Amino acid sequence: MTTTTATTMHPLKIGSHVGMNGKEMFYGSVKEALSYQANTFMVYTGAPQNTRRKELSQLRIPEAHALMKESGIEQFVVHAPYIINLANTVKTETYRLAVDFLALETERAIAMGSHILILHPGSHVGAGTPAGTKKIVEGLNEVLTRDLPCFIALETMAGKGSEIGRSFEELAAIYDGVVCSEKLRVCFDTCHVNDAGYDIVNDFDGVMEQFHRLLGREQICVFHINDSKNERGASKDRHANIGQGTIGLPTLHAIVHHPDFADIPKILETPYLPSLQDPSRSVPPYKEEIALLRKPLPL
Repeated sequence: MTTTTATTMHPLKIGSHVGMNGKEMFYGSVKEALSYQANTFMVYTGAPQNTRRKELSQLRIPEAHALMKESGIEQFVVHAPYIINLANTVKTETYRLAVDFLALETERAIAMGSHILILHPGSHVGAGTPAGTKKIVEGLNEVLTRDLPCFIALETMAGKGSEIGRSFEELAAIYDGVVCSEKLRVCFDTCHVNDAGYDIVNDFDGVMEQFHRLLGREQICVFHINDSKNERGASKDRHANIGQGTIGLPTLHAIVHHPDFADIPKILETPYLPSLQDPSRSVPPYKEEIALLRKPLPL
């Protein structure tokens, strides 16, 4: 892999996605992140598959913030639900729901204390990438304002189905159409980029050069760190556990420790694994994978 690995004066910001449910809600999310020895994390404001949301007053935000401060967690990110599809030109009601709910999700992210909302750009559902991109731009122009204290981070996509955002050019086309494009950022997903065809294993620096020419590497505000079950270019988006996929531990370790992205949160979204005590039960791998990525690679 042609990239530079270096330690920096900055502590590595690494965590995973965590839940938010039960009586503890957001306070419980912070506790879960700390149980993995994480110093950042990603959360959904509710179930990612629907629009049901609890009142902000029920999320125990002040207690969560107090625990974050006490534990040294300075930053977390929010992920918008999968049901938001700004690229839908086929069903007017689906598009309208997407715009309205995205606006609500930005408000909730801000109220919870995050300034980054990660968004899957959308799927054109057969209308074609240009038509879908036009709708994404239209929707973002409704939601984004110059004084909005939140960035929307467009996620790099794997290219399955009619997803938009499978290439840096497709993301750049969205940027080009958005009036308040200074409020856009990018979430760089290692599995998705690999599955979209970019060779991050053998030429991460070259991939970054392509990204920089089209968007600027300073636009990356968060990494999703996932191995992939697929060969490069498969367009399938199937995450694998760290070191158990086609990307591999050395590449992911180098990306996590890359000096150009020292201050950027790295978030794991790897699959749960069968419990050693009870194989019928799945458990999160995050504590072990975070520890694996933190320590130096064996020579």
